Order: sequence, then structure tokens, then C-alpha cells
Amino acid sequence: MNLCKTLLNVGSPYGLLPCGLASRDSTRTEAGLPLYGHEMGGALDLTVSEAGFGSYVKTHKPWFIGRKSFMDYSDRGVIVRFRFNQKGVRMAHYGDPVVDRRGRVIGQVTSCAIDSEGFLLGQALINPDHAKPGTHIGVFQSASDKPQIPHASLSSGDRIQLHESATILTRFMRKK
Repeated sequence: MNLCKTLLNVGSPYGLLPCGLASRDSTRTEAGLPLYGHEMGGALDLTVSEAGFGSYVKTHKPWFIGRKSFMDYSDRGVIVRFRFNQKGVRMAHYGDPVVDRRGRVIGQVTSCAIDSEGFLLGQALINPDHAKPGTHIGVFQSASDKPQIPHASLSSGDRIQLHESATILTRFMRKK
């Protein structure tokens, strides 16, 4: 018998159930924690600082050999947590554009998952000028893989994708 089956047998009287990657993603996204390849490193090459953990880098330590590179690096944005304003919207995916109230692209989605209340929560790399909690943003779900008709070519009856409204939350979940 393998370890997983043994743990499930022993833990079943206590309510132990198997879970998958979706539960990991919803838990870490709700808490505001990064996943390597999404909110750190990966295709965007995000740094510890952009992921929200720059204060943990001790640049004053004498043995820190990466100090100059770390100090010289300019942030391209910050990771924020956001929550869609209504239930029942489509899931956002990695790379989906994030826009401000005027429709200007200010960043892109890095993660999205459903929270315990049924709302979609996500994280996005955005321009620091728009990162204040309570700021209203728009997210174009699945826009990263579905090209749209250019606006100048629209005619009567054409359909275009509209963004869903979301609100930026505090970076990390607060204790209740």
C-alpha cells in the first residue's frame, strides 16, 4: 500500500480528503502568496521585490554578493491581489490584460482561482501607480488567446469582449 492510501485510511475518521493543484492555487491566491513561474521568475522574469517580498532581502549584510544588482534593478511593476466584483464571471488566465478605468492596459494577470465565498480572486503584475487597495480595474478574461476584431472594422451585429470589473485588495490576506 502506498503512502497516500495509508494517509487517507488513517485520516478518514478525521475528515482527511485528497486534494489537487486547484486547492493549492485557491489557497495561495487567496492568501496573496506567489507561485514560482507566475508571480516570481517565469516568463516575466519577476524578482523577489516585484513579488512583494523585497523587504526580506537584507541588502545591509556584508556577505550579500547580489547587492549591487538588486539595488540597480528597477521594478517593472508590482504584484497585486484583486477580486472580481460579481460571481459567475469567467476565469482569468495567465497573460490576460488588466486595464484601468479609462481602458488603458496597466498590466496582466498572473494567477486566478475561486475563493471560499464563490468569487474569483486573482493576482496581477501592474503598474505601481494603480496598485492602491480599493482601485477599480478591468480584466479581459481569455483575451490573451482570442484575438478581437479591430474596433475600426466593427459593424452592426459584431460581438466584442468587454472587461469584467474587479477591485484591488490588500497585497496579503488579513487575519479575521
